Amino acid sequence: MLDPKGRVAMVSGASRGIGRAIAERLRASGFRISAGVRSPGGMADGDDMMVQRYDAERAEDAAAWVDATMARFGRIDVLVNAAGISTPRVKLDDPDEAGLDGMWRVNVKGPLRMIRAALPHLKAGGEGRVINIASLSGKRVANENFGYAISKFALMALTQAVRREGWDAGIRATALCPGFVATDMTAYVTTAPREKMTRPEDIAALAEMLVLLPNTATIGELLVNWRLEPML
Repeated sequence: MLDPKGRVAMVSGASRGIGRAIAERLRASGFRISAGVRSPGGMADGDDMMVQRYDAERAEDAAAWVDATMARFGRIDVLVNAAGISTPRVKLDDPDEAGLDGMWRVNVKGPLRMIRAALPHLKAGGEGRVINIASLSGKRVANENFGYAISKFALMALTQAVRREGWDAGIRATALCPGFVATDMTAYVTTAPREKMTRPEDIAALAEMLVLLPNTATIGELLVNWRLEPML
């Protein structure tokens, strides 16, 4: 396993839910954290943590955040793309594409821009890690929110592209694919008992394991179930 001490992890969506749980877990294990959040007021800088305004819909925010991280810490070892949206629910027969466009900007183009901006720095260390918080909805379509599903299918393809592009430079990328996780993002869900959903802290534990695995033991996709599903 890699030694996290002194390594730097950028985590988007770090103010709540899965992103916050991952940022806290990696910080506790020894990483220095660059937290990308839409509203920086809820978090504070520290010796081992910087907070940067980051909106996945704003194209210019990706490079600005990477530049700020390099200025503060001088290196980038891990990028966790946790920022994402699942609403408004986009159905197949919905003629209004505004919701779909919003999901595409946040769930696909946001991670893409972050990876592009961070890629040279991830390559420089020889053991760069990219974790894309995808979804089981990126592996199968189980409900009518097809807009969310196609954005997560695209994120799976992006993860494979990063693996291909970065492999020889030591970058290892993983699509971490949970089902329902008990965060405010799933507060609207009535079809699943909340007490049975996966906890964000458990996703964070898996993310920590993934970024600490050596180059010789990479995991391309990690599917996380809270209920019995057919094997994918």
